[in-house]
Amino acid sequence: MAEAYIVAAVRTAGGRRNSRLSGWHPVDLAAQVLDALIDRSEADPAMVDDVIVGCVSQVGEQSMNVARNAVLASKLPISVPGTSVDRQCGSSQQALHFAAQAVMSGTMDVVIAAGVEVMSRVPIASANAVAIKSGMGGYISPRVSERYDHREFSQFDGAEMIAAKYAFSRDDLDRFALQSHLRAAEAVRTGRFSAEIEPVRVTARDSEAAAGDDMHVIDEGIRFDASLDSIGSVKLLQEGGRISAASASQVCDGASGVMVVSERGLKLLGVKPLARIHHMSVFGHDPVIMLEAPIPATQRALAKAGLKISDIGLYEVNEAFAPIPLAWLKQLDADPARLNVNGGAISLGHPLGASGTKLMTTLIYALEQRGERYGLQTMCEGGGMANVTIVERL
Repeated sequence: MAEAYIVAAVRTAGGRRNSRLSGWHPVDLAAQVLDALIDRSEADPAMVDDVIVGCVSQVGEQSMNVARNAVLASKLPISVPGTSVDRQCGSSQQALHFAAQAVMSGTMDVVIAAGVEVMSRVPIASANAVAIKSGMGGYISPRVSERYDHREFSQFDGAEMIAAKYAFSRDDLDRFALQSHLRAAEAVRTGRFSAEIEPVRVTARDSEAAAGDDMHVIDEGIRFDASLDSIGSVKLLQEGGRISAASASQVCDGASGVMVVSERGLKLLGVKPLARIHHMSVFGHDPVIMLEAPIPATQRALAKAGLKISDIGLYEVNEAFAPIPLAWLKQLDADPARLNVNGGAISLGHPLGASGTKLMTTLIYALEQRGERYGLQTMCEGGGMANVTIVERL
């Protein structure tokens, strides 16, 4: 079977809401990542066959095909096309899958898969909110509403349902959140993020936020002084619930991307690949509990790949809410020491459409640093879906 290789991977450090990256137009921030991938791979920009960008809130500054607009803002020639993907939180992970499928098919040799979300400027669920406000109605149709007993599809409700189903207490969730911050802080202190982060200039909209000539190179959401007491003092998101803002992913501005090539593309570039795509799949599950999909998706992916969870050196499971990776660990009987070893979205932020290639970038560099062979990435997605990608470090 034809192969797909990752030859470059990069991300911006995450920016907190209305802070260090909030002055960036999403198109220009995505263009920074495209340029960085060209620089790191030393590829001729004209070699790129396509650019596929994941983005969830495709409205306003992220509308009208953000991928093509990012190409026009980058050093890529206008001959390079672009298309945008929305698979909710897995959007850029799906972009990676589409890129790999393109080069494996033999129709393309060099494809960039990326993601962007500047949540300070394009808030979550903007597209649906704009539609409702204008009188056009929301995304849930009468048939869907009737089929699911007129229930709302809420990720917050789904997360609480998972916490209850797997009997996680608030203390369990708070301790996991603390671990995320501690691991992320340690990764910064030891320089483990240095190679994967592309410095970008601080450009803040809020005059009270830092701005000027300094460069943004550290994920802004990390609480270096986090403690169980401080996390435990945060108000719960729902009365009688178990999840607080401290055990949920942070709103985040950011962009990320990877360059995917075929064997022919690898020879044309003359570079050593970072990783090979070993397996990729996507799975649909219950849209009400919604966020449980990574569990059956991973079980099926491992079976298809002929691997056991013990064969996987490191796992990146998106920390949308603390119960998600905890339930995944429990059901997969996986090793907690291999999960999100440099922290996750609770500490580093979750820039929605950018999170897929962001996690993949972190996973690839972590595999190299720890000398592990296989890495697995998965995340829960709106509507009850999950992508799974297994890569082999080369």
